[in-house]
Order: sequence, then C-alpha cells, then structure tokens
Amino acid sequence: MGLSRDALRYPAKRVLLHRTRLAYVHLRNLLTDAKRDRAARVYGYVAVWLPEELITLFLEEGEVVNATSSTDGLKFSPIAISEAIAHVPNSAEYGSICFHEAADEQLDTMFATQTGTPLAWPRELKIDDGDAMLAFLYATMHDGALEIQVDGSVHYVVISSGAPLRGYFSDNRPGDLSAHVKALLAPTAHATKPLVRLWPRADALPAQAAPALIQAYRDLITALGAGLRTHGLARAEELVETVRRAHVPRFALLEKFSPALPTTRDPVTDTATLTKAVGSWLHEVLKAAAAPERPPEQILKELTTARRHVFQAAGLFDALPWKVQW
Repeated sequence: MGLSRDALRYPAKRVLLHRTRLAYVHLRNLLTDAKRDRAARVYGYVAVWLPEELITLFLEEGEVVNATSSTDGLKFSPIAISEAIAHVPNSAEYGSICFHEAADEQLDTMFATQTGTPLAWPRELKIDDGDAMLAFLYATMHDGALEIQVDGSVHYVVISSGAPLRGYFSDNRPGDLSAHVKALLAPTAHATKPLVRLWPRADALPAQAAPALIQAYRDLITALGAGLRTHGLARAEELVETVRRAHVPRFALLEKFSPALPTTRDPVTDTATLTKAVGSWLHEVLKAAAAPERPPEQILKELTTARRHVFQAAGLFDALPWKVQW
C-alpha cells in the first residue's frame, strides 16, 4: 500500500526551508527569491501539502520548470506551472511547504517516478528479500532506478549494469548502497511494508513553457484579431477562431487558447510544441487575411514589436515564412 500523501518525504541535497506551516510562507515570494540572486539559483523542488492535494514544483537554476499534482501521494500527473502555483493560497490556514535543493539526477528520477509507469517485477521474486532483489538486478544488468517508499520516506537508488551506483535517501545513509537497500527492505525494521518499484533510466526533467510566454502568446492572438480589424478585415476575430478550431485536432493545446472563450488555465506543454502550434495558427490566419493593403510582414511587425525578443527566443519567427525587418 502507498504512503499517506501527507507523510511523504523526499531526499534533499540541502534543506533550504524545512517543512513549515504554509501560513508562514508566501509561495510566490519564495520562488522570486529563489531566482533573484544568480549565486543562489539552485536545482531543487518545492513540495506543498494542501488539504486535498500534494503539489511538487521542480526548479532548475531557481526557475520553476515543471510541476505535478497528486491527491493520494501515489498517482501523480503533470500540471501547468501557473495552475499549480494558483492552487496554493497566499494565506493558508492549513497545509505545509518545504524547499529542498536536489541533484539533477534526483529531479529527473523524481519526475519520472511520479509521472511514468514502473516496470513489472517477476511474480516469483520476493521483493522484501534484499539479496534476491539485488541478485535479480545484477542478473538482468538493469539500468535505471529503484524506488523504495517506507515509513513516510521516499528513497532512490540509481542502478547501472545491475549494481547500485548512487543513492538519494531521505535520511543520512553514507556507505555501502547494497547494505542500505537490504535494510530498507527488511520487513521487521519498519512500521509499514515497503513499497518497492523498479524504473527504467529516467529521461532529463522536461521543462514546460514558461507561464509568461504562454501569456505573451495569448496577448498576441488577442491583438491579432484587433489588428486585422483595424486594417480593414471584416469579422477578423471569426477568422482567428475558425483557424484555431481547424488546428485543434493537430494541436490539442490550442483548446485553451480560444479568444471567444478565454480561460486562465494554461496547457501543459513545452516551448517548442507551443511555438509550433501558435506559429502554425498565426501563419494560416495571416495567409488567409493577406492583401496588398495588409501584407503579412507589416501585420506581424506591428503585433510583435513590443515583445519581439521574447518571441525570437521562443523561435516564433523561425516558424513563419515571412522575415520582418526591424
């Protein structure tokens, strides 16, 4: 059985904020402080325990790059960064929060184990037999990770060619990794039965598109309809919406970009996918609206001048056939 959501404790390279009542911490200020000083920009995670939800924010160089949510502490799902932060009230009577620095590899493994699917153990293998498990890993030359949840703590052991290579433990466990695995699995040593899951090698922690970029694209699309109307295109907003609906089967994230039905919920996507979707949408609209009195290059320049560096960094101009002269 999985651990209680409120009992989960993850490993930390360095504790920046011990688990504290949420009433004493302002999350947005905490995140701002995490990225303000270049020397203090860390890789780590912020865990927020709310009455009905556990939210994990993953940080790289002080910037939140991804987020997950769980209602039971066992099944997690990715959640948009802006939505995750919005779920945390500024003045919460209940709940707690911690901020821990962690190694890149641990963050990769944490996200993969929260959002992925574990590998199946052989039916005949006794999971609580440390010697048997380690022998199985060695015999299969497994590359990946071992996740052990026990007594409110989550531990990770990186496995390379079947042997324990590195460990990330929720408590101080220097020394022999194999001995620690055996100790964590011993059924008589803990109040609860360990939950042990085997994982393939974790991919690098994926980075979501920044909320600021998503908002910049929302503003761009809103300005697109108004700009085309100013240049004499009747029913410009209808054209923008028609093209969006036609693109939804290919880019599902555009469901959350309807100018006619605005929403504050951001899509869970990366920068490249987001830019490709918006670029394709923008391209089709400008192509359909093109006329001698409103060339696409002119409209595009008017729409993007104020934030051209943001759009340039995201690759938007590379996704369009027109070259704007600044």
